[in-house]
Amino acid sequence: MTVLAPLHFADPREAAALAAFLTRLVHYDRAAAVRLQAGAGALAVFGRPPSFEVLAIRTARLADPVDLDATVSAGELLDGVEEDAGKAAVPAAVTGPPWAGVLPPRGGWTPVPGLPGAPALRGAVAAAVAEFRRRDGDLPEERRTRAERDRLGREIWSRLLGTTGLPLRAVHAAQSLGFLPPGEVPVALLAAGPWLRLRTPYGSVALRTAPTGLSVAPAR
Repeated sequence: MTVLAPLHFADPREAAALAAFLTRLVHYDRAAAVRLQAGAGALAVFGRPPSFEVLAIRTARLADPVDLDATVSAGELLDGVEEDAGKAAVPAAVTGPPWAGVLPPRGGWTPVPGLPGAPALRGAVAAAVAEFRRRDGDLPEERRTRAERDRLGREIWSRLLGTTGLPLRAVHAAQSLGFLPPGEVPVALLAAGPWLRLRTPYGSVALRTAPTGLSVAPAR
């Protein structure tokens, strides 16, 4: 078995941020896998929380140049993060899930106008959560099934934000993963081919606007 050299981050805070991101991914899926791509002094970590139908991306600056492209267990990578030392051990590669072979492009992104600011985005998520709870509570007992709740969630979280083409579930994912914390946070919406990417200083979520063959699960 090939033993990969540990990743050394340019700042120990990068290790802590990566650990927080991995903790959230594992919260949604204990068997989560992440794809790692490193080059030119930077690391990109891709994950797919199952409830949101998006790819989550966290980047970090590396102290040393590393050439790496591997899919690994998110839990094992989390176990290998040493926040005080600012480094992370890279676990053995695993067989990647289908999404790991369909990643957004590295370049060619252009701005998409019309995205509200961070407070409005968080407000839209809060309103959607409140609507789901209210409508779920109004369901008669005979209709309070998983299928009906999935249908309701799909209806609410698939709504688009204005003219941007970005579904609300992407904003919900960004907030749930810690990419849209309270306060004034710079946000941008970018497009490249069939991909949309919601980017903040804390991470990004990306999704394809064309069919990919990936399974669909509504976020709640």
